Amino acid sequence: MARETFSGHLDMLLLASLKTRPMHGYAIIEHVREVSAGQFDYPEGTIYPALRRLEDDGLVRSRWSETDGRRRRVYQLTTAGNKALAAQRRTWAQFRTAIEAVID
Repeated sequence: MARETFSGHLDMLLLASLKTRPMHGYAIIEHVREVSAGQFDYPEGTIYPALRRLEDDGLVRSRWSETDGRRRRVYQLTTAGNKALAAQRRTWAQFRTAIEAVID
């Protein structure tokens, strides 16, 4: 699938990934790759700036965690992030419905 097909939807994918549990950046990359059956394989250079922007916008928060002697920044959805995700899902559903109406 062409990358531009989902251009502009990265924030929604990241927020949705954090819906169930906090994760560090690489775990988010793996999660998105896994649940999309490899369709979305974003590099770290794409994910980390997006997470920083979401944090600056108050949609996620982060904290440092240490596991097996390794420090990792763990990201978690905020209340505002939950609301933003719900709004983005509604917008996506409307978009999907409109696309399906045209192509069916």
